[in-house]
Amino acid sequence: MRDESYSSTHPPLPPTTEDHRVDWLRLLRSRRVGPTTFWRLMNEHGSAAAAIEALPDVARAAGVEKYEACPRGVAEAELAAGRRAGAWLLCRGEPGYPSDLAELPDAPPLLWGIGDRAVLRRPMIALVGARSASSLGTRMARRLAEGLGEAGFVVVSGLARGIDTVAHVGALQSGTVAVMAGGVDVLYPSENTRLADEICQNGGCRLSEQPMGLQPVARHFPTRNRIVSGLSCGVVVVEAAAKSGSLITARTALDQGREVLAVPGHPMDARASGCNILIRDGARLIRNVEDIVEALPPMETPRAGPQPELDLPKPDEGLAPRQQAASCAEPSRTASAGNPALRKVAALHQQILDRLGPSPVAEDQLIRDLGAPAGKVSPVLTDLELDGQIRRQPGGLLSLVVRH
Repeated sequence: MRDESYSSTHPPLPPTTEDHRVDWLRLLRSRRVGPTTFWRLMNEHGSAAAAIEALPDVARAAGVEKYEACPRGVAEAELAAGRRAGAWLLCRGEPGYPSDLAELPDAPPLLWGIGDRAVLRRPMIALVGARSASSLGTRMARRLAEGLGEAGFVVVSGLARGIDTVAHVGALQSGTVAVMAGGVDVLYPSENTRLADEICQNGGCRLSEQPMGLQPVARHFPTRNRIVSGLSCGVVVVEAAAKSGSLITARTALDQGREVLAVPGHPMDARASGCNILIRDGARLIRNVEDIVEALPPMETPRAGPQPELDLPKPDEGLAPRQQAASCAEPSRTASAGNPALRKVAALHQQILDRLGPSPVAEDQLIRDLGAPAGKVSPVLTDLELDGQIRRQPGGLLSLVVRH
């Protein structure tokens, strides 16, 4: 066995050969070895090969018998899968590895990527928020994403439904990075498959620390979020419930020393409660791109361009509607179970309720956001108004009725 007395305060050197990369992968994919343990073992043993050799004794000391490291064949198969998918592997310490991310104590030792890795050398800012976003929230997110692109930033998000989707769409032409919770070749959610391809085709990239082909599960998303914030000089939150993944990202950003910024919302809209909590606790209140640029360190911030005009999401770029009807519409849901036409009406009901909040929205604006003919939307709006779920206000404005 190798000498285990090796210790260094300097980050280990990146792998220089294919064998070294295989060793890094074997160590990282071994049972009970995450990024923090990986770096501790590397610092204690000097190399991935020495750490792998020491793993059984380390495990035995922790009470785990018959421990075996990840087999070499598994690591080689992952490299082969990456080549087949057209992905590249970036190790911490190599040129091109994002410098802000590399500073983290739990920085990913390895990142799989698809797309243009050059985008990782530009200043980045994260834009995250609710999966079930309102019409106002989606328009605000797209406006901010476009403005940040004009200002020279790369927009980082998680390719999830809602705000993440709109953030990527708004920054598509200027450059955006999607951080995946599963393998970089596993496109989740499936409705964002086209968007995921467009990100890579337009100078952006997809990133993941997970093995190729891994399907994401719940525990992968918080660890993904630390990469979203770690890549960025700041995190902007647009709509987030009081208990949401976006707030996990914000808390992680604070721990990493990043700037946290939030768009305020109506006090009675649950989708904005998380943002309002962040602002109460000291996050910077954001109204536009200029507020974001002003909040960032001047030496590291590109000069902001003019604020773009508000541009609405196209129908095929909008959010996927939730497939369930509102609890307040239980009779409609039951009646529509066996009727396709009624199911469509119930789905439209839910899309309208999802996009409305306590803050008023213009009716024609809502119809454009839905991407549906006005002749189909107007009768449904009347039904919802008569049902007491939405309220019409002067000037052709609509808002959601909030029940106490």
